[in-house]
Amino acid sequence: MSISSPTIQTAHVPLLSRRYTLEIRQQMAWHWQAVVLALAVAAGLLVSGTILVAAGVPAGELFNEFVVATLFDAQSLQAVLFQAAPMILVGLAACIAFRARFWNLGLEGQMIWGAVGATAVSIFGIGPEGSRLVLMFCAAALGGLLWALAPALLKLRLGVNEIISSLMLNYVAANFLLHLVYGAWKDPKDSFPYSPQFRSFERLPEFLGPSGAAVTLALVAMLAAWWFVRASRAGLYLRFVDANPRVAGAQGVPVQAMILGAVLVSGAMAGVGGFLVAAGQEGRLTQAFYQGYGFSGILIAFLARNHPVAATVVALLVAQLFVAGRSLQVFYQVPFAMTQLIQAIVVIAVASSDFFIRHRLRRSA
Repeated sequence: MSISSPTIQTAHVPLLSRRYTLEIRQQMAWHWQAVVLALAVAAGLLVSGTILVAAGVPAGELFNEFVVATLFDAQSLQAVLFQAAPMILVGLAACIAFRARFWNLGLEGQMIWGAVGATAVSIFGIGPEGSRLVLMFCAAALGGLLWALAPALLKLRLGVNEIISSLMLNYVAANFLLHLVYGAWKDPKDSFPYSPQFRSFERLPEFLGPSGAAVTLALVAMLAAWWFVRASRAGLYLRFVDANPRVAGAQGVPVQAMILGAVLVSGAMAGVGGFLVAAGQEGRLTQAFYQGYGFSGILIAFLARNHPVAATVVALLVAQLFVAGRSLQVFYQVPFAMTQLIQAIVVIAVASSDFFIRHRLRRSA
């Protein structure tokens, strides 16, 4: 009599669940991170292109509008550089604050106070004409720095969330700006809500084109930011703070002083960004010059992973997107809000790529 072997029952488990496990990745090589980020940006642009085609832009014109018309036309290229200069400053401001784990969402308010400080020097005629522009620059940096000081002290002394405090202070600054341009600083010549026009010696000089001085100043700021975060002792301390503030404090790093210093530098840079718009693009203080720069600065820092040189490159690309968006608005009646939608899609795509950088699928034995 034969004895049959018992039948072994197996559970019906999906193939991937049986053979693969999801685990946290310790570290991914920088070149693979670049590949993942490039694929994420490409996916975001592909989705954005699909939306633009659905909105009425011919598919064959997308490359021409976003690349050829903006980079190979002298006037459009100047417009890109003109737009990029303050974006570089604001992006660098976000990078430095984020490196200290301080989520500075008050960039627009700091820009406003920077422009207000520069305009005050012009309106009240502070200093001789030869040094007026330098004084406007210093007043702008001081204005942005002092406006960033408030949320920094609220966080360090009272534990107030800086996301809320810095964001709410934007509205305070914006309403104060309206109070000025609709009130005491309204241009007496035509009664429009902007300040009197700056005089010629209070405007950024036009060498190498209208954007030459602004771009030069932005590149100098980029080099200074790179030295600050990569070559200075403060930058080394900031890397410890960014990695783990508690461990950094236990090792003797002055964590609170480093956070405060980074936030003040961030505010000063954002204030100088306001100065570039007022003294370079507008030539006066206007009521809405700051709009869009705050979100763009956060986007730039996020895409650049808080690296100053990468932030400069990203700022140029974002400025290119803005200039192309205005062209689409004129020729294809695409609302300018579509440009902000493209920014948001790219941010979502890059944020999603972080999952693949931090995790991996490992085949089970």
